[in-house]
Amino acid sequence: MDDDRPDVLLTGLLFYDLVLTGLGKPPTPGEEIWTGGMGCGPGGIANLAVAASRFGLRTSLATVFGDDFYGEYCRDVLCDQEDIDLSLSRTADGWPTPVTVSLAQGHDRALVTHGSEPPFSQDALMGDPPEARTALVHLEAEPREWISKAAANGTHVYADVGWDPTQQWSTDLLDQLKLCHAFLPNESEAMAYTRTDSARAALGTLSELVPVAVVTRGGDGAVAVDQTTGEYADVPALDIDVLDATGAGDVFGASFVAASLGGWPLEERLRFAVLAAGLSVQRPGGALAAPGWYGVERWWRSLTDPDLKSAYGFLADRLPDDPGPPVAYAPITPPARQS
Repeated sequence: MDDDRPDVLLTGLLFYDLVLTGLGKPPTPGEEIWTGGMGCGPGGIANLAVAASRFGLRTSLATVFGDDFYGEYCRDVLCDQEDIDLSLSRTADGWPTPVTVSLAQGHDRALVTHGSEPPFSQDALMGDPPEARTALVHLEAEPREWISKAAANGTHVYADVGWDPTQQWSTDLLDQLKLCHAFLPNESEAMAYTRTDSARAALGTLSELVPVAVVTRGGDGAVAVDQTTGEYADVPALDIDVLDATGAGDVFGASFVAASLGGWPLEERLRFAVLAAGLSVQRPGGALAAPGWYGVERWWRSLTDPDLKSAYGFLADRLPDDPGPPVAYAPITPPARQS
């Protein structure tokens, strides 16, 4: 029997992103700096949605669009270009779509955002969430009701977490892991929440709280434990020049889910996610930098390094026969509407 459930269920705040790259140094007050690159497109929760959809996953997104140019543009890109189901999303009258300007420099970026809280909460958008194979969620101090409903439906919840601006790192947040199948924080977050002093120590603590624990380590790769299979994996990052790191963690998460749904061994899942995230930082923007099968296939076919060819040899059997058409990367400005 065909499984027609969404592969991935998502909700969160959407942004219109304007990303400036090629800064030689950060600007100072009163100074004007000309940049060498620019890109625009959907951001925020769209990073996860596009990354998942480009790996062929049926992706359902519940978000709020403003009734302005930015909201209309983002809706068109996500629905018409990226084939994402927006039936759970809403357009809010009189509410402006949040806009973020990202100044990318080296391995990090500075963000300036204009916006306000949307008029519909995540729980209001989701209601009784549809049954889905997985949900990608962002854990916050205040638990979302829809996540427990999704878990009760049999949905495997893959969660990450953000930086705590209070720097209290309340361990109460970890109580939500009882609803989760997997948890994928970065190294700093993992150590802060577990009160440990290394990624591996944090992983050990988290692996007692959730079936699959992953700790991402930026330029040092990622480590993971899967208690359901008894596997442990530690993989290095790729040596890739970083143009814009926006959304790399989201691409990692979506790629890990795609490989997990395929039933891959843990090391393959982790290497695949590290690769996809690495490919994404070579392009400006978050959502539209996601490589999808097209980008992974191009990288694999052009690979000459024998060590990488061996480490990623599993791709020869994992790549689809048809990786699809070239993906659309972030344009410098939104294309003009055809009259």
